[in-house]
Amino acid sequence: MAKICVITGGASGIGRCLVEKFAESGMTVIFVDKDKEAVGKTQKAMREKVLPVEGFCGDIAEEAVLKAFSDHVISEYGKVDVLINNACLSRRGILSGCSYEDFNYVLKVGVTAPYMLASLFLNAFSEGASIINITSTRAFMSQQDTESYTAAKGGITALTHALAVSLAGKVRVNSIAPGWIDTWEYHDDVEKTEYSRGDQEQHLSKRVGTPEDIANAALFLCDERNSFIDGQNITVDGGMTKQMIYHDDLGWSYGE
Repeated sequence: MAKICVITGGASGIGRCLVEKFAESGMTVIFVDKDKEAVGKTQKAMREKVLPVEGFCGDIAEEAVLKAFSDHVISEYGKVDVLINNACLSRRGILSGCSYEDFNYVLKVGVTAPYMLASLFLNAFSEGASIINITSTRAFMSQQDTESYTAAKGGITALTHALAVSLAGKVRVNSIAPGWIDTWEYHDDVEKTEYSRGDQEQHLSKRVGTPEDIANAALFLCDERNSFIDGQNITVDGGMTKQMIYHDDLGWSYGE
């Protein structure tokens, strides 16, 4: 029987790439997303490629949706081999007046839902199962007015090692922190961006990242040959967070 992979936020961006690459690897993929139109388009596109993918529409900030989704997966497929908690969003932060409701909505999607799905699937995880949490380098560094997203990514980073300890011997739990990732190829309405020399050379890799970079890391972490990796965060950012840049370095200048 094929392995079963569950992905949140799978209708576009990094999530859509994860859906495609895990299905191409031979797994059956079930993804959830609140964008009904995008769910339909992604499912149709995957099935046109003869990939075993099913879309489920719902807002994972809602407990009832999480229960309905997990019940569906368990009843239809009987097990979960891989859970990828990818979904998150931003409602900005303190400078733009992010409200109590907006801030907590982001935390529900980015932290509470991953915890609840791990709990709801607890008895359905197969032997050698993996959870992959998609965090962000913004868990460790910030731009102004990003508190909602940053808090969620900090939360899921900490949740990763907490779950790894609690689920030791049953499910491996790791996280991936993407840096600057251009997701245009996995959106229907986004055009390709041309990057400046400064954009590219602030990365040690000399390029902006792609969703495939994240999918490749996730496939690596889920491989049972890498079972000694547990409770870890892998930063996939082309080295951007390791290189100090000053005014007029590497094609970058500070403008008032």
